[in-house]
Amino acid sequence: MESIPHILACDVGNSAVHLAHVHGEQVTPVQTFRLGELAGLGAALTELWRGTPQPRKIAAASVNAQGLKALEAVAAEALRQDVLVIGRDLPLPIDTDLPHPESIGVDRLCCAAAAYDRLGTACVVADFGTAVTVDCVSDEGVFLGGAILPGLSMSAAALHERTAQLPQVTPRPVDWTFGNDTEQAIVGGLVRGARGALRALVEAYATQLGRWPTVILTGGDALLVAGDLSDSDLVQAIVDDLAIRGIAAAYYRTLLK
Repeated sequence: MESIPHILACDVGNSAVHLAHVHGEQVTPVQTFRLGELAGLGAALTELWRGTPQPRKIAAASVNAQGLKALEAVAAEALRQDVLVIGRDLPLPIDTDLPHPESIGVDRLCCAAAAYDRLGTACVVADFGTAVTVDCVSDEGVFLGGAILPGLSMSAAALHERTAQLPQVTPRPVDWTFGNDTEQAIVGGLVRGARGALRALVEAYATQLGRWPTVILTGGDALLVAGDLSDSDLVQAIVDDLAIRGIAAAYYRTLLK
């Protein structure tokens, strides 16, 4: 463990920057900064960096060019460090069976890599964030691809903005079967629709794999969609820091070459 590099891992998403200190399997609590509200990012990076022993690196995965630019500027000013970016400075964290793997969202690949590294078997990784991604990894650890659909909040906003009378709603736990007003009908449709989409995609992947894969969820709406895991016949676990772990895995992969 002493020889394993410490990684300050940064996940630059569509709406926020998430960061944590990773050392092997150990991950500090993830800190989140909304894009456009990055005033405290420099101080957070500095505090984490000061507490990170040598050898150490700062690495990032990004699906947002402007967000990455902002992160790199803050890191250069606060830490005097360059950020190692997956797909630019670091290799992709997992093998793929795709014609153009460089076009796949690196956050999807990081989550898939982290899940497979832990499980060592075929799995489905579903990220319920701004957008929803549901991806599959084979028994051999190869990223096979997946599906993308709108996130719950994005879908809620679209219903409000593209109709004359439907209200803006906030997705929340559903404890009813029949929505008895418009708001309940929308929320129930969003949450149960997401659950249904997840189940349909996992079933399709299972058919191709020839067996049922382990299903791991991550992202801000993961718990909302999964519900009570003790009562779920579909989802095995929710891992909030999956992308962060995958970013570190991408750097660790370079040490094996």
